[in-house]
Order: sequence, then structure tokens, then C-alpha cells
Amino acid sequence: MSPKDTIVFIKRKYDPYKSYWALPGGFVEIGESVEQAAVREAWEETGLNVELVELAGVYSNSDRDPRGHTVTVAYIARIVSGNLKADSDAEDAFEFTKDEISDLKLAFDHKTILKNALNILNKRS
Repeated sequence: MSPKDTIVFIKRKYDPYKSYWALPGGFVEIGESVEQAAVREAWEETGLNVELVELAGVYSNSDRDPRGHTVTVAYIARIVSGNLKADSDAEDAFEFTKDEISDLKLAFDHKTILKNALNILNKRS
């Protein structure tokens, strides 16, 4: 979440879930830690440099991605610099307030991930 108390989403450019909103993310490259991948993917998809704040959870249900079994390691991050713009495999990027996200069509299990992250943030305040 940024200091403006918003959540950054990208609109997916490709299937699965083309044109659905999603939390920025992607795949870990060989030799890369999951933390490095999270920061890199945020940059590649949104143009934002982020600092990881806290682990939000690990998601591993075998049916969470129609392309095959994938595991997500999700982080709460803070925007450090950059200008929000859709890049790489995103057709759009936007910062939503918590009140604006309830009606969004979210990809994969991102509604669950978001709910867990918001619960963590609410416990901190």
C-alpha cells in the first residue's frame, strides 16, 4: 500500500484472465530470490520501485492457476519511487482505494490474497 492508502492493480493483457485486474506479480527467474522477483515484477508491470514491508502469505492450491500448479508468495509493499504506468504484460495499471476494489473483477485468487493482506494491515493500525 502506498502512503495514499491505495492498492496498485494491473489489468492483464493476456489470458488467463485477460482484462481482469490483478495484483502485480510473475515468475521467479533462475538464481533469483522470491523477494527479488517481487520487486522486479512490480517494476516491470507498473514502473514502480517498491520496498517489501511484510509477507502477506503463501498460496499453493493446485487449481489456483489454469496454466498449471503455481505457488504465489505475496508481499505487502511500499512504493519508493517511479511513475505508475502499465508495462510488460499489463494493459493498464491503476491505484484503487480500499472502497473502490469491491466491484473489481480480480484474476486468480487475488481476492483472497488481498483480503489477507488487508487483515494484516488492519491489525497493525
